[in-house]
Amino acid sequence: MKTTFLLNGETVTAETSETETLLDWLRLTQNLTGTKEGCNEGDCGACTVMVQDVQGIRALNACILFMPQVAGKAIRTVEGIRGDNGALHPVQQQMVDKHGSQCGFCTPGFIASMATAHAIGATDFNDRLAGNLCRCTGYAPIIRAAEAAADAPVPAWVASDRAALDTLIGSPELPTSSDALAAILTEQPDTRIIAGGTDVGLWVTKQMRDLGPVVFLHACEDLKQIDITDTEMRVGAGVSVETLREAIAPHYPSFAEMLRRYGSTQVRSAATIGGNIANGSPIGDSPPALIALDAQLHMRKGDTRRTIPLEDFFIEYGKQDRAAGEFVEAINIPLGADGLKVYKISKRFDQDISALCGAFNISVNDGKVTAARIAFGGMAGTPKRATHVEVALIGAPWTMETIEAATDAWAQDFTPLSDMRASAEYRLDVARNLLTRYFAESQGTTTSVLEVQP
Repeated sequence: MKTTFLLNGETVTAETSETETLLDWLRLTQNLTGTKEGCNEGDCGACTVMVQDVQGIRALNACILFMPQVAGKAIRTVEGIRGDNGALHPVQQQMVDKHGSQCGFCTPGFIASMATAHAIGATDFNDRLAGNLCRCTGYAPIIRAAEAAADAPVPAWVASDRAALDTLIGSPELPTSSDALAAILTEQPDTRIIAGGTDVGLWVTKQMRDLGPVVFLHACEDLKQIDITDTEMRVGAGVSVETLREAIAPHYPSFAEMLRRYGSTQVRSAATIGGNIANGSPIGDSPPALIALDAQLHMRKGDTRRTIPLEDFFIEYGKQDRAAGEFVEAINIPLGADGLKVYKISKRFDQDISALCGAFNISVNDGKVTAARIAFGGMAGTPKRATHVEVALIGAPWTMETIEAATDAWAQDFTPLSDMRASAEYRLDVARNLLTRYFAESQGTTTSVLEVQP
């Protein structure tokens, strides 16, 4: 497959397999070895590169970025982040001045993330660099370097790259609309769909799997749209988790905060909401919140469309309500649920797999529970509602006595497994405790250790 893009300011056309990663291509065929291979699964950030397209500039992990996904984009590796005259980028100079590098293995990835933040004027450096690991220097001098460079002028090559994008064709083999995608899947219904590749990428880099025929949907612009009315938000399946986080924050800040911890900036900028749902993971973080909100899933096969409650999409572990050749087209999220709270429980605070993730959407009027939707991930073979707990709450007074009376209902709803992330007993205890936490927050009590002030 031929892929045309900008690499460090120069137009290149690469002929590669559809599942060759950008990291391998850079290091093995271009001798651009500044970009490092660390974990090779999108966790450590050593492979971070700066990616620009018509939608903006992002930092992405090259290790799980397939070559067709860079078609028509501008890529900057650490070798191309300095100026055309050889002058260091402001973040590079400050990393030197602030002693932000020791062994240097992680430094190219930090530079790419910092240069991306600098280009877009982002100063939330703790979040921007959460996906880049350093084991030598520590983060203090790196953060100081990012802060010191923040007000420096953006290099001219950033604008030059953007202007040059208008002349690129990219790859004519990629579908550019959901209609084109539907036609491909009608002809070859067993084709593997790749959106962000943050999950499928590991099948290649870690499991060495042959994916068979694949189709990429990142060029389908109509799948990247978000439409908002007074009552609902329609989100295209190709919308990135980061874009959804920004759009959902004014409506459901707790949901948005959970998505901030879903993964690093690099992962959130690549991963799609449709992919997070369609892979059917029992520990996917978005489905519990969406189920608690009674979100609807729009499915498409050829010219036939259907809409189902998102909770009905998950049948059992590894099995979803999706026919061959059918794909997730969009998600409808109701707005106005003032009581939504989402809690992600994991060993690490940032970018870790959840031990469990709970979402609570409870309505209380005149001191009584009038409606309740509670959903969890990590508690069963699929994302699942706590229907017995809901029944125990609805119609009862909104008090601690009611919550305590619902204690036994949790075991009727969930029989979780024990694994490396948590024991079954821990998961059930925490689920019960999260309802107590939800009640405490509804009474105005501060429960998050991140918000407690001395």
